[in-house]
Amino acid sequence: MCEIRGPTMKRLQYSNIFEAITDSAAEAADLEFRADLMLVLRDRFGEASQAQIGKTLGIPQPRVSELMSGKVDKFSSDKLIGFLAKVGIRFKPATVPTAKGRPLKVKCDVLVTCAA
Repeated sequence: MCEIRGPTMKRLQYSNIFEAITDSAAEAADLEFRADLMLVLRDRFGEASQAQIGKTLGIPQPRVSELMSGKVDKFSSDKLIGFLAKVGIRFKPATVPTAKGRPLKVKCDVLVTCAA
């Protein structure tokens, strides 16, 4: 939980830091999702050089630098999911059966293969 105090010392609480910089819950959720995907990529590549990362993902070094620096605004969710697929990480969302009248439930399995 992130807390931000304004000039009047009013306490603002956010469960997602991106809620503090956007007016839309959907936009905040998208930014958080993209940031999380970027962290997974950074972890997956470990100590690899930017040249190695660029070759694996098929992108030039300046784009690798933006990716590894966490510049969330430079990459769409689609592009990041594609990068993850190139290194053997895939997402498989599915609905979970619920009793009639209950809210929809969704699960997401993550499949990891030995690519890269």
